[in-house]
Amino acid sequence: MITVDPQRLFFALWPDRTVCSALAGLGRAIEGHGGRLSHPEDIHLTLVFLGEVTEERLGCASRVADGVTAPALELVLDLVGYWPRPRVLWCGCRAAPEPLLALVDGLQQRLRGCGFRPEQRPYQAHLTLARHAHEVAGFELERPIAWPVSEFVLAGSEPGGPPPRYRILRRWPLATS
Repeated sequence: MITVDPQRLFFALWPDRTVCSALAGLGRAIEGHGGRLSHPEDIHLTLVFLGEVTEERLGCASRVADGVTAPALELVLDLVGYWPRPRVLWCGCRAAPEPLLALVDGLQQRLRGCGFRPEQRPYQAHLTLARHAHEVAGFELERPIAWPVSEFVLAGSEPGGPPPRYRILRRWPLATS
């Protein structure tokens, strides 16, 4: 059983050092955004945001994740975009692969039994490169970043303090063929 102090929890995909390094370099290379770059160890792709979680609900969420059977997959990060309202510069997939969407949907539906409400907005697979950024025109990457994904994680945010601000609490493997 995982025990945590109150913090904001989420299920995510966590890139390896090679992908993190490529994404951090991409954030540094994009001119004119002027934003606060994500710490390389904080770069992740959120699957489902849980928020602040009681021990009881954390146990339920962990049991849900224990029951997930999903295939390993490869993400092709080929798009850079900007969301003006949160002022976020991000990198993501032009077309999220079906296994990723099925994993997100499966987690959201099963987590309903734990009292979590699914996100109402359409899922957008993305990794935050910079926050508080100035607008930058979106573009497709000439050389997409291939990311083989073999696990998902439960992570939590550490409020305040220096980066990295997120820590992985537990890992679940995805099935390999």
